Amino acid sequence: MNILITGGAGYIGSHTAKIVAKNGYTPVVFDNLSFGHRSAVKWGPFEEGDLSNGELVRSVLKKHSIGAVIHFAASAFVGESVTNPKKYFHNNTVNTLNLLDAMIEQDIKTIVFSSTCATYGVPQRVPISEDHPQNPINPYGESKLFVERILKWYGGAYSLRWAALRYFNAAGADPDGEIGEDHTPETHLIPLIIDAALGRRAQIDIFGTDYPTPDGTAVRDYVHVNDLADAHIRALKKLVDGTTSLALNLGTGNGQSVRAVIAAVESISGKKVPVRESGRREGDPPQLVADARRAAEILGWTPRYAEIKTIVEHAWRWSTRKKL
Repeated sequence: MNILITGGAGYIGSHTAKIVAKNGYTPVVFDNLSFGHRSAVKWGPFEEGDLSNGELVRSVLKKHSIGAVIHFAASAFVGESVTNPKKYFHNNTVNTLNLLDAMIEQDIKTIVFSSTCATYGVPQRVPISEDHPQNPINPYGESKLFVERILKWYGGAYSLRWAALRYFNAAGADPDGEIGEDHTPETHLIPLIIDAALGRRAQIDIFGTDYPTPDGTAVRDYVHVNDLADAHIRALKKLVDGTTSLALNLGTGNGQSVRAVIAAVESISGKKVPVRESGRREGDPPQLVADARRAAEILGWTPRYAEIKTIVEHAWRWSTRKKL
């Protein structure tokens, strides 16, 4: 089966394309290269384009006889979503409608959707399970929740089989070193800390040191990008086998504080990381940790690279190599 991977030249998409190919499928990458990298497309055909172009989407689906879709393409900067919500609702929600409509027209009934823990908003309890209320506090999370709701209604009306995978903090890099994390601008904590350790940036900023956490810094659930990719192929197989809908958290269930991640980078690199402490950022919860037991029960998914030192080691190995 040929699998369309939208955003497949990006961070999580490229790692998923590799695992899709290892599982005997052909990944067809569709990406506008606004943030992805052409050189990260290594395991199947590439089509450059934007989901806003419905005619192009339909032609790509037909050209490659697509059997299912894994949908990553989206804008994903929380702060930017607040200042430019129009961009996020168009890129993330309207463009997904274009994709879904093209799929329905061509009788493609299977999609795995890249959702986010940002749909939950400020957690009422930790760890966060799938039955936690979804109350986003920014347009990014809202745009993803809109898509989840669309999937539900499209599933009922058009027999669309769908999975919405709500993952927490994607991190790490391909253990083989073929691909990794390369964002411009970079906003993820681990590569920012690594850059500070390597002298590529002056320091790492710790936003908030007075949270009600063991060391006062914010706690997050870091899940290895290869484990995320593995969950996508497992969800796809589940849908192909006849499951109609899935909404699952993806995380390790173990939170790591900012200081703990800094310590892990220092341990792996043997370098001291320069730090600057600042006040809290508005909207940053003290803790975001997943209850991912449902993914284990339904998909048989257990993170292979759950230790923070392993995640950092893979990211360090990638960051110290020549980047894409």
